[in-house]
Amino acid sequence: MKESYKRFWPYIRKYKFQFLMVFIGIILTVSATAATAHIMKPLMDNMFIKKEARMLYIIPMLLIGIYVIKAAGRYIQSVFNTYIGLHIVSTIREEMLAKMVNMDMQFLYMNRSGELISRITNDINRIQYFVSSMMPELIRESLTVVSLVGYIIYLNPTLAFWALIVMPAVIVPLLQITKRLKRLAHRSQEKNADMVTRLTEVFNNSEIIKSNATEHYELKRFQSENEHFFKLNMKSSYTSELISPMMEIIAAIGLAAVIFIGGKQVYSGAMTVGEFTAFLTALGLVFQQLKGASNILGRIQDAQAASERVFHIFDIQNQITDGKLALKDAVKRIQFDQVTLKFEDKTALDAISIDIQAGETIALVGQSGGGKSSFVNLLLRFYDPISGTISINGHNLKEYTQQSLRSQIAFVSQRVYIFQDTLAANVAYGDTIDEARVKEALAMADALEFAQSLPDGIYTVMQEFGANLSGGQRQRIAIARAIYKHASLLILDEATSALDNETERKIQNTLKDYTKDKITILIAHRLSTVQDADRILVFKAGKIVAEGSHQDLLNSSEEYQRLSQTLTES
Repeated sequence: MKESYKRFWPYIRKYKFQFLMVFIGIILTVSATAATAHIMKPLMDNMFIKKEARMLYIIPMLLIGIYVIKAAGRYIQSVFNTYIGLHIVSTIREEMLAKMVNMDMQFLYMNRSGELISRITNDINRIQYFVSSMMPELIRESLTVVSLVGYIIYLNPTLAFWALIVMPAVIVPLLQITKRLKRLAHRSQEKNADMVTRLTEVFNNSEIIKSNATEHYELKRFQSENEHFFKLNMKSSYTSELISPMMEIIAAIGLAAVIFIGGKQVYSGAMTVGEFTAFLTALGLVFQQLKGASNILGRIQDAQAASERVFHIFDIQNQITDGKLALKDAVKRIQFDQVTLKFEDKTALDAISIDIQAGETIALVGQSGGGKSSFVNLLLRFYDPISGTISINGHNLKEYTQQSLRSQIAFVSQRVYIFQDTLAANVAYGDTIDEARVKEALAMADALEFAQSLPDGIYTVMQEFGANLSGGQRQRIAIARAIYKHASLLILDEATSALDNETERKIQNTLKDYTKDKITILIAHRLSTVQDADRILVFKAGKIVAEGSHQDLLNSSEEYQRLSQTLTES
């Protein structure tokens, strides 16, 4: 717990005024709670036994005053606790998303999206109590217990000894219970992440589920996760609910001893009825506060398990780090010098060397797994090579900041990403919307006509994943997005696979003038896409086995001849 508070301290220390208000609320609450016990003495001795008439007015007014003070203290504490907790949680949530989106692609590929979403939503929500309420509540409960224990010792030290002798019996089982609760909290949070992952897959793959009529199959898979989650939560409940009855039994033993011994003292005249009633009330409040403190400890275990999962993400270090140079000029030259990339034992690229100049269009062809996507991923610095160097404009790629590097690259991937925003915002993604530029980019991507036919034109809101568009329309928007960026390096990875030949040819003709001073890299399986490239690189098993124009390769490369028979015109 100490380690967790050290991690949260930079956030907590910003709220000095709010914590001061919380402490004022605690003092008011503790004072009122102690006064509740103390008022029992005049209530019994002066009002009921001595029958002092003025007490009929004084005691009720004092009681109302005590509970007004207690209510005000609770309200102040609750409001400022909530402010602190929500504000810190909002800050951590933003910082965690910033951390995740800036992590290496390897991290994002290796971790399920549902798991990451669960960390940002579920886990961070659980730590709200830890960062705002835990310490104030523990302070409040502890001060209340101390003040009440002091009060009952003041009233009758002998009776206090017999009343409190059972308290050590609480500690050992309580420690064992809190340890088990923390273990169960970890498992519960992991299983919650599994459920979120399952739901994410279901909603992201609704088309394939429907087309294969596998709704019942997916429901059964979810039911299995849900049942496991239910059982874990029940185990936590079985454990945490032991605290309350255990505390009540121990409290009952203490109270029984007090009633027996205190009753004898009242009979002998050593205590008044009012003193005994005040003592009994204070003791009952002590055990009530101890019960509250034990429940807090149980909740802390859940919050602490969540905080460990959250800070595990913050502690992960990127393997790909920024350089110090900003790539301000257009990309004029790309050089691969004996570049090798491996994923564990698998070689993705093997000693690749290539020199590409501005104005060139380079096509990458080869069978699946040959290394084409790896080549592109290295340029984007999704990965770094294990050996060799990649240079842009004469500087090692690693010397540039990732943001400045990627600002010079427009990338259209095989999977088209459409955001739930207007069509114009999708084209100008990450940049200010210039309507004229948006329309120009759409026109170059042969998408302006269909865009203007939408209900609100280019300001029509796209549905999730672009569900209100055809596959070809989504690809054309993605191409328009790349054009709008006006980057000096254009990478098209199967960017026209969903287009018909005529549309593809239109876009190619338009892009010829647009890309004449840029470097264009194409990955495609259509002959029509690659045959006009200045150079075609033939990949096989991570190597470039042939290089040249379409006609040169047809004449000289058996591998390309074989591939050209599978490159489709459809």
